[in-house]
Amino acid sequence: MTDAVIDAGTDEGAADPAATDGGGRKKKSRPFWVELPLLAVGALILAFLIKTFLLQPFLIPSGSMQNTLQQDDRVLVDKLTPWFGAEPNRGEVVVFRDPADWLAGQPEQSPNAFQKFLGVVGLMPPADEKHLIKRVIGIPGDTVECNGQGPLKVNGKPLAEPYVYPGNTPCSTDQAGQFKITVPAGRLWVMGDHRQSSWDSRYHQTDPHAGMVPLSDVVGRAVVVAWPVNHWSTLPVPDTFEQPGL
Repeated sequence: MTDAVIDAGTDEGAADPAATDGGGRKKKSRPFWVELPLLAVGALILAFLIKTFLLQPFLIPSGSMQNTLQQDDRVLVDKLTPWFGAEPNRGEVVVFRDPADWLAGQPEQSPNAFQKFLGVVGLMPPADEKHLIKRVIGIPGDTVECNGQGPLKVNGKPLAEPYVYPGNTPCSTDQAGQFKITVPAGRLWVMGDHRQSSWDSRYHQTDPHAGMVPLSDVVGRAVVVAWPVNHWSTLPVPDTFEQPGL
């Protein structure tokens, strides 16, 4: 004798409660053209929440981070980690708000209304916001120095920098490119990978922050090159920043 299989939850021929209203009448499903606007609104809300709290796309406007990043690349920036109190570390590529008119005199884009809307909901980089992207070289307490053509040193340790643009020297020999500074609390020293074509901390040492980026201006860490597809890559911390004693 085989065991009987009893399903106490269904009764063949009985109406599905989920498909009927309270009076036993069958519910009518909404037509797709009615649900489509609701789906669109839901998608926009989700995109806005992701942009605000998780990931936000940014457009690379210049070649100052070549060859790590190319002009017009789109990167995804991690905005979640800072919510848990984490601070940027050496070697990370970070996006930050313009700390002291670093972009003064640079041509500005003029987005149309549709582009502004897409920027607000996070479906494209915000074209009318002033942000920069550089590599963190020094964190609070670090001493960063450049002598001659390099190498760049952090706390007396020379950095091997394979990410520096081919043909560039780690240190520039102009006046601003020769320095020895100590990063104060709440600040970062940042530099572009295209050393001889990057308007970074070296060239803003006379501004109110002495060329440093306040931690409060950091939006997040760039983690992925998302577009174009053939440029796709992650942005890990280079091994040189992991050397003992740094």
